[in-house]
Amino acid sequence: MKRLVVVGTGPRLYREFMLRQIGERYEVHLVIGRPAEWETPYIAGATVVPGMTAEGIVAAVGEIVARQAVHGVMTWAESHVVDTALAAAAVGLPGPGPGAARACRDKHATRSALAARGVPQPQSVLVGDVAEAHAAAEKFGYPVVVKPRAGVASQAVALVRDGAELAEHFAPAHRLPAADLRSPDRSVLIEEYLTGPEVAVDCVLRRGHVMPVVVSHKELGYAPYFEETGHWTRGDDPLLGDPAITRFLTQVHAAVGFSTGATHTEFKLTDEGPKLIEINGRLGGDLISYLCHSASGVDPGLALAAVSCGDAPDLTRTRALCAGIRFAYPPWHRTRVEEIAFSPAGLPPEAGLAVPLVGPGEVVLLPHKDLMEGRVAFVTATAATREELSDALGRSLAALRCTWSPA
Repeated sequence: MKRLVVVGTGPRLYREFMLRQIGERYEVHLVIGRPAEWETPYIAGATVVPGMTAEGIVAAVGEIVARQAVHGVMTWAESHVVDTALAAAAVGLPGPGPGAARACRDKHATRSALAARGVPQPQSVLVGDVAEAHAAAEKFGYPVVVKPRAGVASQAVALVRDGAELAEHFAPAHRLPAADLRSPDRSVLIEEYLTGPEVAVDCVLRRGHVMPVVVSHKELGYAPYFEETGHWTRGDDPLLGDPAITRFLTQVHAAVGFSTGATHTEFKLTDEGPKLIEINGRLGGDLISYLCHSASGVDPGLALAAVSCGDAPDLTRTRALCAGIRFAYPPWHRTRVEEIAFSPAGLPPEAGLAVPLVGPGEVVLLPHKDLMEGRVAFVTATAATREELSDALGRSLAALRCTWSPA
């Protein structure tokens, strides 16, 4: 059994299933910022790094490697992508490379790398104030997208249609921290708005070879924000085998210099072909890996573990179903939750998980400029077709029983 270092775990609800499956195949040593809790059954050991600083993580991985043979180091945590790449490089283990990890973390660096290689993407300008933002928007023509340089989960990303809306949405994007980036005072991107469906592909890479693992399709809501209200995937999605998509993904990864690891790449399917929205140096969130396993039998977490140890991943598909997740939101801008639970009798047979995310007494807010955490529950389902899946997700959410009031 190979020994694998995993840096960070993230929320139990969204990542436990991956750690469990990896723990069955690998001897896992965890690097974490607190004593191991729910992770304990799946690991062989843990090193606590207070504050989970980059220096602490690199030193911890180095000490683990000095004590025993280690075959790989990996993470699925956005905040530790660069730290893990630094640690892998320091001990000579496979990884994306620190430069590639930084290029994925910094959206302006991504744009610059792709522009140098001529990879299709929207026009984009890095700005430092509202005046520069207005100038960029006038150059591209409204509507434009306002995007923080280092944000995650679409936080503070908005579609604006005129100068007044641009001024309104600039400040939230500018407030998001960018201290770990070069020129942090210039922290907002103004980008051309692309039309066409948006999809995401999670890939694993081994020595530069790009292997698409799962295609996920977004459900969006709460305009002008890009709140991801759900995702769905298909085990035999034709985009997985589309040569044009594979070529595009290969161009994107080559441009940022990504060698080994996993990525979550989002792009629009425009009339001119695929154009990159962003690339993240880790697997997708929102249980996309769980949906992939449900729909195809492929486990992205195990695929990442394999390439992190220098091995070829097993991407054998054993089923061709549709799987999805959909989130529930409160009815008012500020809502006080009094009771929340799912009625088991109301869940259809296709339902998988049905999980409240808040409890009695909590006050939740709808997505707005500074907050993208308005979710109160989620459901998953698996079905034979996209239509059956959508119906099952709708019936599953209808089984949510809530008592709440404006706060």
